[in-house]
Amino acid sequence: MLPQLSGDRLYLTDGGLETTLIFHLGLDLRDFAAFDLLRDDSGTEALRRYYESYIAIARGHGAGIVLDTATWRASRDWGERLGYSTEELAEANRRAVALIEELRAAYPDVPAVLDGVVGPRGDGYVVGKAMTPEQAEAYHGEQIGTFAGTAADMVSAITMTYADEAVGIARAAQAARLPAAISFTVETDGRLPSGQPLGEAIEQVDADTGSAPAYFMINCAHPTHFEDMLEGPWLERVRGVRANASRMSHEELDAAEELDEGDPVALGADYVALRAHLPAVTVLGGCCGTDHRHVECIALACREASRAA
Repeated sequence: MLPQLSGDRLYLTDGGLETTLIFHLGLDLRDFAAFDLLRDDSGTEALRRYYESYIAIARGHGAGIVLDTATWRASRDWGERLGYSTEELAEANRRAVALIEELRAAYPDVPAVLDGVVGPRGDGYVVGKAMTPEQAEAYHGEQIGTFAGTAADMVSAITMTYADEAVGIARAAQAARLPAAISFTVETDGRLPSGQPLGEAIEQVDADTGSAPAYFMINCAHPTHFEDMLEGPWLERVRGVRANASRMSHEELDAAEELDEGDPVALGADYVALRAHLPAVTVLGGCCGTDHRHVECIALACREASRAA
């Protein structure tokens, strides 16, 4: 069993990797592809420093950490857009795992899970051209197969916009013998960009895969977008939340020229309130617009709430 599911210890993740790199570090990410930084030493070092800031937060709060690879865009279609050959893309995915493997070895006092990240084939905010589960399994199976040959402990499908793609990913991970987390995003009405209710999507993935995912998550949405949808037996399958700092919709975020960082302290309080409805959640982090400040506030607020309980 994955360690983040086997006890009461909180496991943190990082925040919004791409928004931090672009808006705070001034780095140019073609197609939001952070894995492209692994081409050279300076880009790799920027990623290393980024991860180290979150490892320090986890250590300070006695928490574990799920170290996500910078590979949200490192699947075939996106790699081809960026000029990567099949082997170059596979090597980029392997380098991404090797980096977090080095970090786990460098900080042995912080329990760490190595997570190979898979992103949507299309845009992370809209469904676009949908795949069948079989097409999704074949497409994402390439990247997941690469992760299976590394030190990755698991894979996560992040910012899923419709259930069939998530089903395919869950099946591909099962075939590769890797535990998988499926993370759906929702619009301001609490529904997936496909229009399907969140709980229904989770139940569909479980029904179509024999409950293959190790757990589910919610990401790339503000807590106020989905807090009213948290009702039903499917809640016990949700073990992680990675919310946005901003209350804006995906459409508004996509059009924004400046980063909406929201309020880190208020976001921490929002997480405490969410955990009252999601008691099984043990994995907490951030998504677009969040950085180390937000994750620090989330960890602090949740730790203080646990002590007061």
